Amino acid sequence: MAPAITTLAADAPELSAANTGFMLICSALVMLMTPALAFFYGGMVRVKSTLNMLMMSFISLGIVTILWVLFGFSLAFGTDSGSIIGWSSDYVGLSGIGVTELWDGYTIPVYVFAVFQLMFAILTPALISGALADRVKFTAWALFITLWVTVVYFPVAHWVWGAGGWLFEMGVIDFAGGTAVHINAGAAALGVILVIGKRVGFKKDPMRPHSLPLVMLGAGLLWFGWFGFNAGSWLGNDDGVGAVMFVNTQVATAAAMLAWLAYEKIRHGSFTTLGAASGAVAGLVAITPSGGAVSPLGAIAIGAIAGLLCAMAVGLKYKFGYDDSLDVIGVHLVGGVLGSLLVGLFATGGVQSDAKGLFYGGGLEQLGKQAVGVVAVLAYSLIASAILALLIDKTMGMRVSEDDEVSGIDQVEHAETAYDFSGAGGGASSRSTAAPAPAVTENKKVDA
Repeated sequence: MAPAITTLAADAPELSAANTGFMLICSALVMLMTPALAFFYGGMVRVKSTLNMLMMSFISLGIVTILWVLFGFSLAFGTDSGSIIGWSSDYVGLSGIGVTELWDGYTIPVYVFAVFQLMFAILTPALISGALADRVKFTAWALFITLWVTVVYFPVAHWVWGAGGWLFEMGVIDFAGGTAVHINAGAAALGVILVIGKRVGFKKDPMRPHSLPLVMLGAGLLWFGWFGFNAGSWLGNDDGVGAVMFVNTQVATAAAMLAWLAYEKIRHGSFTTLGAASGAVAGLVAITPSGGAVSPLGAIAIGAIAGLLCAMAVGLKYKFGYDDSLDVIGVHLVGGVLGSLLVGLFATGGVQSDAKGLFYGGGLEQLGKQAVGVVAVLAYSLIASAILALLIDKTMGMRVSEDDEVSGIDQVEHAETAYDFSGAGGGASSRSTAAPAPAVTENKKVDA
C-alpha cells in the first residue's frame, strides 16, 4: 500500500462529507476551465482557425484523462523515487484504491484527490495550444500532448506537489500551479514555437481576434472556474485558508484587469475588451501560486504588478521575433514567474504556512527558494518541450503546409468551418418581398 493512502484507523481522520462534496464541485469547476479556455482562445484567432483552436483544447480532455488513469496519477503522486518521480502499483488504472481510503492527512477520498488533480493535468497542455494557433497538424498536436504530459507534466507535478518531490521538500510554495501549470505551459510554448517557427504573414498581415464576445465569455468562465482551481487546492474547508485564497483570487484578478487597462489607455489611448480579458487572466495566473500565502492587500499588489508587466510583455514577441500567437508566454509564463517570485516578498507567514517574505521580516530565504523552483521548471519544460517538438517535426511533421495554413486550418484538419453563411439573407421570405424579375427572352428583341 502506498504511503499516500491511509485507512480509517481509530486515530486517522474520518471522511468528511462536506469536504468531499466541496472538492467534487471544485473538480467540476476546474474541468469547466478547459472548454472556457477553448472559447477564450477560439475568439482570439481568425475565423479560419476557430474550430482548430477549440479542438486543441477539447482533445486534451480525452487524451490526458486516459493517461492519468493508466499511469499519470501514479507518476505524479505515487511513492517517491529519488525526489524526481513517483510510482505506486495501486494507482495504476486506479485499480488498487478502496472507496473509503483517504488521501494522506486529509478527509477526502483518494478518488476525489485524483480527479481534482486530473483536471489540472488536462488544462495545462491546453494552455500551450494558444501559442501555436493556425499552423500545427492536429495529429501532431495529439501526439505532442501524449508525450508532453508523460515526460514533462507528470514529473513536474511530482516535484512541486508530490510527497518527497524535491521542490516540495525544499519548501517552494506553489498553492495551485504557478510553476507546475503556468510556468510549465508557458515555457513549453516557447520551446515549441522556437522549433516550428512563425505563422505565414507574421508581423505583416492583420491577425485580429474574430470574436471578442467569445473571448469575453471564455475569460468570464475561466474566472468562475478559477475559484475551484485555487480555493479547492487546500483540499478542504476546515481552517479558512481556502476562504482566504478565494478572496485573494477575486481581488488580484480585479487589480490586474484595472492595471492592464490603465497601461493600455496610457500606451495606446483605448480601453479594449481584449485587454480587460487578458488582464483578468494575468491576475488569475499570478495569484495561483501566491494567494494562499498573502493577505488581500498583498493580492492587490500582486495583481497590479502582473497586470502591468504582462501587458508590457506581450509586445516582446515583436521585438524578439518569436510568434506566440495568443500571448501564452506574455501572460502565463510571465504571470507565473511573477506570482511565484512575489511569494518571496509578500508572504505573511499567517495563512497557509509560517514562511514569511522579505516585506514581512522573512529575509531573502523564501525568495531564493521560489527562484530555484521557477528556474528549474522553466528550464526543464523549455528544453524537453523543444526536443519533443523537434522529434515530431522530423518524423511526421509538426506543421501544416503553407497553402493549407493560408486557406484555413479548420477546413484542412477538420473538414468544417466555424460559421455557415450560406443561408444568410436567403429564404422564401426575403424573396417574396423582392421586385419581380424581368421576363426571360431568348433570342428575341424587347421593344423599348
